[in-house]
Amino acid sequence: MKNISILGTGWLGFPLAKMLMAEGLSVKGSTTSAEKLPVLKQAGVEAFQIKVTSEGVEGNIEDFLSKNGILIVDFPPGLRKNPEVNYSEAIKKLAEAIETSGVKKVIFVSSISVYEETESFPVYTEDTQPNATSASGKEIISAEKILLENAIFDTTVIRFGGLYGAGRHPVKYLAGRSGLANPLGPVNLIHLEDCLQVIKKVLENDIFGEVYNAVFPLNPPKEKYYQQKAREMELELPQFDQSRPSVGKVISASKVMRQLGVEFSAGI
Repeated sequence: MKNISILGTGWLGFPLAKMLMAEGLSVKGSTTSAEKLPVLKQAGVEAFQIKVTSEGVEGNIEDFLSKNGILIVDFPPGLRKNPEVNYSEAIKKLAEAIETSGVKKVIFVSSISVYEETESFPVYTEDTQPNATSASGKEIISAEKILLENAIFDTTVIRFGGLYGAGRHPVKYLAGRSGLANPLGPVNLIHLEDCLQVIKKVLENDIFGEVYNAVFPLNPPKEKYYQQKAREMELELPQFDQSRPSVGKVISASKVMRQLGVEFSAGI
């Protein structure tokens, strides 16, 4: 595990690259932005401008993947901004490039959005069949399946909860808003530092062909949690709509703690 490619060096991928390089690894990193290439190079990352779409892969994907046995896929689906994006087809095009590259191990950064929220607040483990009914959720489920079922390389899927840290927290986007849904819905969050720890554990233990849920193992109700966070940050309190039933879900992180020895340290 001396050479690793990270497809997508953004909010999570860039700190991940820095962590891996600090441990003596050689890292290739991609960005879709030409402006970010010098930033990556200055940090010591071998930088590539690559874009993966349903039409194909733009950029020098051959050199990006060559001589590296492990690929971490961490580029955003873009489904929130554009629900019409064919994310699963983009992943299919990427898989075709991986097949001819010599890469044998893949980590796919996925999302707990593959699990549906309901009024019963179901507890989801990795043994639960993904059941999202939204178009974006279905796209991510299909993308996971494409990678997991590929016979040429082995994939481990990590389904992260809501990401925060490094100045980013969802309460900043909720502060002062009113009529927010699901006041009783459980929170499923994970700090950037814990995300890095989970990926590091997968690499250290060389565990591929698995699926892991990764969220902090406490799930307070959204209204209580976000209003408390708003107070701590001295932000205007978000107001929730109590007139409609709440939907939600609880994501179990027991497998990632048990199998990988992950100890969530950052809290929520």
